[in-house]
Amino acid sequence: MTQAKGLKAVNPATGEIINTYPLMDQVQIIQAIEQAHSGYQQWKTSAFSVRAKALTQASQALKANNIALAECITQEMGKPIQQSLAEVEKCAWVCEYFAANGQQHLADEMIDLGEKKAVVTAQPLGILFAVMPWNFPLWQAFRAIAPALMAGNTLLLKGASNVPGCSKAIQKIFDSCDIPQGVFTNLPIRSTDAQLVIAHPKVRAVTLTGSEEAGRAVASIAGANLKKCVLELGGQDPYLILHDADLDLAADRCAASRMLCSGQVCIAAKRLIIVNDVYDQFFNLLQEKLNSYVMGDPMNPAFNIGPIARLDLRQKIHLQVEKSIKQGATLRKGGRIPEQQGWWYPITVLEDVTPGMPAFDDEIFGPVLSLVRAENDKHAIELASETRFGLGAAIFSANTANAKRIAVEDIEAGCVAINDFVRSDPRVPFGGIKDSGYGRELGKLGIHEFINSKSIVGA
Repeated sequence: MTQAKGLKAVNPATGEIINTYPLMDQVQIIQAIEQAHSGYQQWKTSAFSVRAKALTQASQALKANNIALAECITQEMGKPIQQSLAEVEKCAWVCEYFAANGQQHLADEMIDLGEKKAVVTAQPLGILFAVMPWNFPLWQAFRAIAPALMAGNTLLLKGASNVPGCSKAIQKIFDSCDIPQGVFTNLPIRSTDAQLVIAHPKVRAVTLTGSEEAGRAVASIAGANLKKCVLELGGQDPYLILHDADLDLAADRCAASRMLCSGQVCIAAKRLIIVNDVYDQFFNLLQEKLNSYVMGDPMNPAFNIGPIARLDLRQKIHLQVEKSIKQGATLRKGGRIPEQQGWWYPITVLEDVTPGMPAFDDEIFGPVLSLVRAENDKHAIELASETRFGLGAAIFSANTANAKRIAVEDIEAGCVAINDFVRSDPRVPFGGIKDSGYGRELGKLGIHEFINSKSIVGA
């Protein structure tokens, strides 16, 4: 969506251009970095109470403008309006959480050395560069912003190029808060200019949520410039339906997880691995649950499935589905591009999915459910681990103690839910392993990612 004249916001429900936003040139980018550094010089010595007040003001601004912000999300990336409203509310929550808990999370740690003592104190790093995606254009940004600002860092945001209005709205929110200029800065820039920002000596760290390709590119630049980075990348999350699962609950949670944001969620239920003994009953219940998801105008609360965010993304989804079918998957629902304006893709169900197919091996970022048969619980666990990803997973079983054991010992992922779908929560560390990235956001671990843990001996 990046054009010579600016960043174009296009309504994915209609394909019509909403607005065009000017891009920063490289001189303006350097000026923004210098201003962020100047803001950091003031912000790093601010009291926790001052930082908490600013985050509280941001929360209040989010709540006061929730409808306009939600409409901006829906118009720019197609999310159903009720989900956009929930996203805005969650952004307010993360601001409130770190305002209330940030100081405690960053408290000094005392170490007794016998004759001496040591203190480990959490100090800010400097400017953090956040490269954020389009599927949660406010939430992904705020879950980076809130802990970074509470820790005394300043932040430069590069939002996705197809949601420039959302990124501009975040700037407006922080312009209304009592913070020095430069503490938060929206950077409407080309992807090719990200390297300039990362390489700048006054930018000290990078956080990215996005694709594997983007993660590899950013990590290589950050590594070459000796910059700390956190990467939250894709997932091909397995949801295990074991022999003793509550099948109605499992079907409901799997459908809800996969249909959220029209399937465009990194931690969605992408591979449903179902034990043979309960497969048919689960499949019938899943079909019933899917009937409650209806595709239509995302601005109308009556509909809960919207369009895919961009044309190229829809094309990729369809190619992955078609290739999986050619390799032996059975199409049970959807799978055909509708003849209408906008970038719509129907709820799609694939059965007989096996390793080697895109529907098993690769992330499909759309409303596509991949159903995998397992001979028994042990086989289900083996299939779940057969992936290069490691973001989220879920286990459905009446034996919660055994499910917890499986989650701890057998599932290679950063986040595991038991009898529910995986979701991010300000209180809980979030992130992945393997090709899903590294580092953590949220919770105490999240706020500690971008600090200098300074050890002082003899204090």
